[in-house]
Amino acid sequence: MNIEEAKLKVQELTKELNYHNDRYYNHDDPLISDYEYDAMLRDLENLEAEFPDLITADSPTQKVGGSKGEKFSPVVHSVPMESLHDSFSADEIRDFDRKVREVIDKPVYVVEPKFDGLSVSCEYRNGVFVRGSTRGDGATGEDVTDNLMTIKSLPKRLKNAPSFLEVRGEVYMSVATFERIVAEQENNGEKPFKNPRNAAAGSLRQKDAKITAKRDLDIFVFNIQQVDGFEITTHVQSLNYLTELGFPTAFYRSYDNVDDVLKEIDYIDEHRGDLPCDIDGAVVKVNSLADREILGSTAKFPRWAEAYKYPPEEKETELLDIEINVGRTGALTPVGIFKPVLLAGTTVSRATLHNEDFIRDKGINIGDTVLIRKAGEIIPEVLSLVRHGASAEPYTFPEYCPSCGSKVVREEGEAALRCTNTDCPAQLLRHLIHFVSRDAMDIDGLGPALLEQLLNAGLIKTFTDLYQLKAEEIANLERMGEKSADNLIRSIEKSKDAEIYRLVYALGIRHIGEKAAKLLCEHFLSIDKLFEASEEEIAAIDGFGAIMAQSVYDYFHLEGTKHLIEELKELGVKMTPLQPKVKEGSFIGKTFVLTGTLPTMSRKEASLLIEQNGGKTSSSVSKKTDYVLAGEDAGSKLTKAQSLGITIISEAEFLEMIQ
Repeated sequence: MNIEEAKLKVQELTKELNYHNDRYYNHDDPLISDYEYDAMLRDLENLEAEFPDLITADSPTQKVGGSKGEKFSPVVHSVPMESLHDSFSADEIRDFDRKVREVIDKPVYVVEPKFDGLSVSCEYRNGVFVRGSTRGDGATGEDVTDNLMTIKSLPKRLKNAPSFLEVRGEVYMSVATFERIVAEQENNGEKPFKNPRNAAAGSLRQKDAKITAKRDLDIFVFNIQQVDGFEITTHVQSLNYLTELGFPTAFYRSYDNVDDVLKEIDYIDEHRGDLPCDIDGAVVKVNSLADREILGSTAKFPRWAEAYKYPPEEKETELLDIEINVGRTGALTPVGIFKPVLLAGTTVSRATLHNEDFIRDKGINIGDTVLIRKAGEIIPEVLSLVRHGASAEPYTFPEYCPSCGSKVVREEGEAALRCTNTDCPAQLLRHLIHFVSRDAMDIDGLGPALLEQLLNAGLIKTFTDLYQLKAEEIANLERMGEKSADNLIRSIEKSKDAEIYRLVYALGIRHIGEKAAKLLCEHFLSIDKLFEASEEEIAAIDGFGAIMAQSVYDYFHLEGTKHLIEELKELGVKMTPLQPKVKEGSFIGKTFVLTGTLPTMSRKEASLLIEQNGGKTSSSVSKKTDYVLAGEDAGSKLTKAQSLGITIISEAEFLEMIQ
């Protein structure tokens, strides 16, 4: 390859890698696998090694992948958050060892698992967590303090702590949490997360910390970035110190030779299925901090550490059959039943085949041999057809719902076939689970297992049946008793007073989430007005579009909907109209941020007072903030407000302003 050909190839790879970098780091929505990305990056590295004159400052090989972002306030890292150079073979790890030994005599290495999450910095002053930020571009990240506060495993206060400590960790979503959330998303007809890494990254970068809190994120802390008043000489010492302070840290082992390092990398690979979270490799680090100083860093990577990336495991297996699952929205999802195969530490015998188009485009028949892998090491997926079986038969999608026998349709612009019967039994359980959920009617104690018991016993068939249950009927069910039954009846009765938007959300209207339901009810105020609303009036709501408007209009013009609402009213469900938004008050046009513990009221009570007086609340401090209402133990929000010169008020001053 001559210099001109190489130049064109470098430009092509740079453009492609920058695009995928942006999708991965800034949108949490990758279009290719890590392995495909790493292969492209390696091609670029090899070209730049052969033609050094083609290396540019903005090359993907010279910079950390992310950007500082615009969602949150920027945080400049006083200690750069570097990336790691990747290896894909034992020879490359040996090459890393050789380069280290050219500079350092008798190095000791620490080997740890490489977590696949979002890298963050956490700062503590006098043992109190004061600020957290993402890595961003390595030099500047985003302030995500409020969201990190929701992670239960991250200590908020440290005992016997130094005056200042900055640590680096990886925020992740556990396998169990990821599988639960994906199942909920699929049941609700939502686009599921692709893998745990993107789920964690997307959850941590939410503007509303309440959403982050619901995602049950976790963290492993693996490095001390800087510390005052405590001397550290080795990485092992720092990990032990972090553990003593109460940080969740991962297992590690140290070795003085590369052969044992390679054995440990293989060991971690063999046992990664035992971990609660996803890992995509192992990290080899020089133990001595003095040796690290000597080795230094390139523009992008430290020379004292190397990441070994595991290739995605792929296996061939036979497709034995295809089953159809019917989701809460009526979507028919084909699920492949395979000859069981061990993949990434677990036995796989089922995987989604997505939809009719996927099966047709891949040319897959029952009886064929297909290639499967675990996407993000978690969700089994079919990659491709390997070969047709001798007696393979094409699969034909059903014309009628396998659960209720109703006609299925494929709406224009959609890939999924859908059951048209809203009373379909397969959809009923999922509808009921959604109806009673915390963000909907919030019926405490009525989980999926108990709902299934009630269905199997013939005690419920619709939402309205829930409000006709009797305590003695519930008490007769397995693992229930009089006290549990009475508690459940009280919880059901309490739900009758739920805010109207909760009921609209609970109805499970396609494309309408909790926020959209609230917007609907704030605009139309009552259920009756929703029945009267035209498609155009609904579409005019800020945040709505034609598809959402049509979905709402169609739902409220079904004969069954009118009957359902009338029956719920007769059973005592209040459906109290929302009060119009305040047009006047002490706080019209004013934005408040609440922080700390107030003397006599909760933050929720204070927020309600603000809204009743025409103001609004925000979860983060910015130049647009008018007041910060601060109580005891106010944290980073107070500090930021002071730096921006924003008016800070006490509870007493706040109440005086209202009066």
